[in-house]
Amino acid sequence: MTSGPINPVTEADLHAWLDGELPEERHAAVERHLADHPEEARRVERYRDQRTLMMRSFGPLIDQPVPDTLRPPFAARGKAASRFAGWGSAGRGRMWAAALAASLLVFVAGGATGWVVRDRAGGRGGDPLGAAFVTDAVAAHRVFTVEVRHPVEVGVDQEAHLINWLSKRIGRTMRCPKVTQGGYELMGGRLLADSDGPVALFMYEDAAGRRITLYIRPTPNAGGTAFRFAKDGGLQALYWRDNGLALAITGDIDRATLSGIAEEVYGALNS
Repeated sequence: MTSGPINPVTEADLHAWLDGELPEERHAAVERHLADHPEEARRVERYRDQRTLMMRSFGPLIDQPVPDTLRPPFAARGKAASRFAGWGSAGRGRMWAAALAASLLVFVAGGATGWVVRDRAGGRGGDPLGAAFVTDAVAAHRVFTVEVRHPVEVGVDQEAHLINWLSKRIGRTMRCPKVTQGGYELMGGRLLADSDGPVALFMYEDAAGRRITLYIRPTPNAGGTAFRFAKDGGLQALYWRDNGLALAITGDIDRATLSGIAEEVYGALNS
């Protein structure tokens, strides 16, 4: 009689892997499990598609409270909260995020589109980039920072080639800013694409193996904007527009360190 694996892959492992929250030592087990179970792999891909759709629709709004004027009087709120008390913080976070998204969909259908549309279009708070840009930046961070063998397409040892290549494809003279805040060093970069065209992604890593990304794409508006902050689960991002480029720095780091890195990148690109 054969026994099962000592530490089998659970549903929680699959969701943590999908959310970029799985411990590094579990990655190989999950990837083997998905390779051996194609039906599971297809199901996880459907979850990824659903999550991408939700993030494209709501982006950073997921982490914002619903305005009091839009809160329905849920009589069973206390019972619902106690029912999910055993989920743990990550599970509760996903549950409340899904509930918020569902509530927002109800509000949109019911005629309360003004709040959602103003936030996404930039009317509320004057956000000129909107949720889609930072959502794409965070998604790219999640996809590539977990890579072990191929985190970047061109390494730092070919920095001159990387800059020339990305400059040609982006249509702007690119720089590869160094980051000293937090002890991060450039690993390299790659070319991506979003709905607006080509994107440059630079990746940095510190001595402990933590990674941050700098996501850059051209924007038709050459004017500059102030830094704006967004949060998605454990990830935080600062994004802004300057000299015909839209930029976002993303990482699982505290806001103060992220702000210092953003200011350093801004200074390096404008020196």
